[in-house]
Amino acid sequence: MAPNSTRRTRAALTSRVTVLAWFGCIALSGPLSAQPLQILPPKPAAAKPAGPRPLPLPPMRPPGLGMPRIAEAATVQAAAVGAVAPAAAEAARTTQAPPVTRARSGAPATREEAIERLNAYLNSFTTLQGNFIQHAADGRRLEGRIYIQRPGKMRFEYEPPATIEVIADGTSVAVRDKRLATQDVYSLGQTPLKFLVRERMDLAREGTITGAAVDGDVLTLRLEDRTTLGGTSKIALKFDLAANVLRQWVVIDPQGYETSVSLYNLDTQRKPDAKNFVIDYQRKL
Repeated sequence: MAPNSTRRTRAALTSRVTVLAWFGCIALSGPLSAQPLQILPPKPAAAKPAGPRPLPLPPMRPPGLGMPRIAEAATVQAAAVGAVAPAAAEAARTTQAPPVTRARSGAPATREEAIERLNAYLNSFTTLQGNFIQHAADGRRLEGRIYIQRPGKMRFEYEPPATIEVIADGTSVAVRDKRLATQDVYSLGQTPLKFLVRERMDLAREGTITGAAVDGDVLTLRLEDRTTLGGTSKIALKFDLAANVLRQWVVIDPQGYETSVSLYNLDTQRKPDAKNFVIDYQRKL
């Protein structure tokens, strides 16, 4: 095989491994290279890679995003048994943190409000299309277009040199590689991003909510999904309160590898072509 052809095949294989790892379908072990893919059965998660990797900021944020910063309110628990003396109660009131100052965007003050805010956004559209930038655990950056039609349909088209397409048709998810002539099919319910295509979203029922925080005008909601292939996936949703749009999600797969996807140029009015969501199960690439 010619050197250029070998390099192209290796690059295609690397892109495919990156995408499959994002969906929790395979494990990554060391640097990505042209090596056989290992399909993992469900098993306990391996140890996470040492050291956190800084997350890229969502692109194309509106002017002034993150200003003013919002003070985080401290949660005060009444643990004393019996009556509290008036003097002690007054001292507690003067020392506790001030209440949350709401930004002009109307930042939620409680975790319940944050969940409802995200639910309302995700339930406000049935179609969506736009651009994405994906940063993989190995540092690779991939770009492309995303299409969603709820319920159940989704497509990721990766720009060259990647040769990958990810298609959800309402039941299954196919990871198709045109260069390597492969197509891997999984159940939609086994992927960590099924929340994007639910007919009616309720994040409190989608997984275990582990935290919510507001930093400037960015709301971050964290949850765990124990139903993904291979074990538990951790998901962080980053929601722009000022623009009222989902800017980014971060997935940590059952092996502990992290992938972030940032969204921009989103359009919820134009309906995607129905051909975008067709999986040819008999197709030979």
